[in-house]
Amino acid sequence: MVIQWYPGHMAKAKREVAEQLKKVDVVFELVDARIPYSSRNPMIDEVIQQKPRVVILNKKDMANLKELEKWESYFKCKGYYPVAIDAKHGKGLKLVEQAAIKATQEKFEREKKKGLKPRAIRAMIVGIPNVGKSTLINKLAHKSIAKTGNTPGVTKQQQWIKIGNSLQLLDTPGILWPKFEDQLVGKKLSITGAIKDSIVHLDEVAIYGLEFLKEHDYEGLKNHYKVDVAIEAENIEWFDAIGRRRGLLRSGNEVDYEAVIDLIIHEVRNAKIGTYTFDVIKEMDV
Repeated sequence: MVIQWYPGHMAKAKREVAEQLKKVDVVFELVDARIPYSSRNPMIDEVIQQKPRVVILNKKDMANLKELEKWESYFKCKGYYPVAIDAKHGKGLKLVEQAAIKATQEKFEREKKKGLKPRAIRAMIVGIPNVGKSTLINKLAHKSIAKTGNTPGVTKQQQWIKIGNSLQLLDTPGILWPKFEDQLVGKKLSITGAIKDSIVHLDEVAIYGLEFLKEHDYEGLKNHYKVDVAIEAENIEWFDAIGRRRGLLRSGNEVDYEAVIDLIIHEVRNAKIGTYTFDVIKEMDV
């Protein structure tokens, strides 16, 4: 599943990020806590370079917290300032501002010595589509400023947003890289909703989700669907058992596999079965 998806507005967004970088003190890189590595755009490193960076791991409530701690340690070792939050429910938002202050402390101390007046921290927020940028901005601003949506690509242009007296945020459209060479990355992005369902093979995504759960939460998977299928059973046996248990049948008592695929993706994506981090750090080359 090699996915190519690079709309024109994303190419434009990359150029704009590079142009606006001079105006900001710190970059907020927003990633999905369920895929902290796979939801990072490698192009962002090229553009941001040495600018101070706060890595915000959003959707903490849907992730495996033990695995999340490992990723926070990883980002700290890279010289970034990681914070894990749940923007949707407004949890951990103060950590974002605290991290911004730490990340820009040296710069503001230099400005103070030069006799410059204190001012608000200017931050740019970047990330791939559907990681929750607009939700985070609205929560920080305590009002609905940025458009939100549960499909990728809602934000289309940049805008400055005032966050209290200490922070100004520059929102940017989500940027995906032109091509996902790594099929596994594509499946992870899809299972978490970062890629539109219309451009992927949903059967492959559902099988990925099923196999991940078999390996990492076999009992949770069985208990959720109330099925008793051997861990080594073929995926089709799992589809059959889940379809019959949930009554997803066509005429002639045949299992409706498309409905089963949609069900599995929906329930994994929305943490109905459990909370998972699909980027398992020990399994990755980082």
